Amino acid sequence: MLTIGTLAKRTGTKVQTVRYYESIGLLPEPDRTEGGQRRYGPADLDRLAFVRHGRQLGFSLEAIRDLLDLADNPAQSCADADSIARQQLKQVEERIARLQALQVELKRMIDDCGQHSVAQCRVLEVLRDHAECLTDHANIGA
Repeated sequence: MLTIGTLAKRTGTKVQTVRYYESIGLLPEPDRTEGGQRRYGPADLDRLAFVRHGRQLGFSLEAIRDLLDLADNPAQSCADADSIARQQLKQVEERIARLQALQVELKRMIDDCGQHSVAQCRVLEVLRDHAECLTDHANIGA
């Protein structure tokens, strides 16, 4: 049996995050010692590793919850898991497209800079005049 600290360390997760995942039901309530300390077994370690890997791949907590529900019922079709993964891929591709547009704009801004005085700085000029921007910055981090 593992303590919460050992579980967190083995999965690269913060202790507070483990507690949060328990509070929202992604992890089951652990067994406790007579003194009230949490104790985790191999299934808890596997489940937390699953959640952690899902987060690293950018899945939302709700998507991970759905994937865990599917994993807990192995006789089901994997069509739903495939659909969830396809949706995540679509979101990643959209994010990449926004970042590539941002990259183009930043390169253009830098390339247009003649490295003269600050009064003639193209970087500062573009940042002052949002109308010169080629991309929609509101969606860059989305």
